[in-house]
Amino acid sequence: MKLFFISHPNCSRHRGPGYHPESPERLSAIDDQLIAAGVEPWLRHREAPLASREQLLRVHSPEYLDALAEGAPGPGEWTTLDGGDTYFGEHSLDAAHHAAGAVVLAVDLVLANSTHTAFCSVRPPGHHAGADYGMGFCVFNNVAVGAAHAMEGHGLSRVAIADFDVHHGNGTEDIFRDEPRVLFCSSFQHPFYPHSGADTVSDHILNLPLPAGTDGAALRAAVEQHWLPALEAFRPELILVSAGFDGHLEDDLAGFRLVESDYAWLTGALYDIAKRHCDGRLVSVLEGGYNLSALGRSVAAHLKVLSET
Repeated sequence: MKLFFISHPNCSRHRGPGYHPESPERLSAIDDQLIAAGVEPWLRHREAPLASREQLLRVHSPEYLDALAEGAPGPGEWTTLDGGDTYFGEHSLDAAHHAAGAVVLAVDLVLANSTHTAFCSVRPPGHHAGADYGMGFCVFNNVAVGAAHAMEGHGLSRVAIADFDVHHGNGTEDIFRDEPRVLFCSSFQHPFYPHSGADTVSDHILNLPLPAGTDGAALRAAVEQHWLPALEAFRPELILVSAGFDGHLEDDLAGFRLVESDYAWLTGALYDIAKRHCDGRLVSVLEGGYNLSALGRSVAAHLKVLSET
């Protein structure tokens, strides 16, 4: 038994007014499907702590943290971080601290236990959040906080982040643009929100902009040609995954045509790299995925691979 499952009840208290695709029901849909798929018995549950200010300051500016704390809405109130639909309500800041804290704990756990993996079932998601801004439903950049903790807290010098959300992880790229200790690989639909990443030129940022209609065969070919050789050459000491499942065929918010077996293949390919180079140490963090049934099934397929001995 080697798969840590890290979450916190308060992650479900974050919500916007009325309907929003990034809803608390996403986490319950995952929990329900893990039971139905028989994955639940293989999980080692841990409760996510609150990320500390020191941990957040490794990737976010003090001005941004102060603005969030000072602008936290009161009971029944809400605002937005980007003037759009990145809602910020009375419980959002607490949920965001737990979401980032989950990844810090996951990094601690897998680095202390070789051949262990972890999945952070948290919200709000994070990969669109930059050093001094939130956007795209994201408040703190959870995976970036985890990567910085691995480097500054544990002394790692080669951390890989693989982001297979259907949207470009612009915040993660911005945070680590000048950090060669991080290899950032992102696949995403292009052109599409947030309309970034296609023109990036960097030795340690590898983006795969792909057109609407991309299916599993096309994504697998691109990953095999570009990501896997780069990851092998990088020899990561830890792999972090921004696991977005909004590229699923049944997810109406985007235009990819992936299915559960494609997510299982992606997971296996990344896990194989982890087993060869970092004793199987891999931390996966929930990003997108808004069709509840497809999200639950895809996460179950993802975790089945990570729970294999």
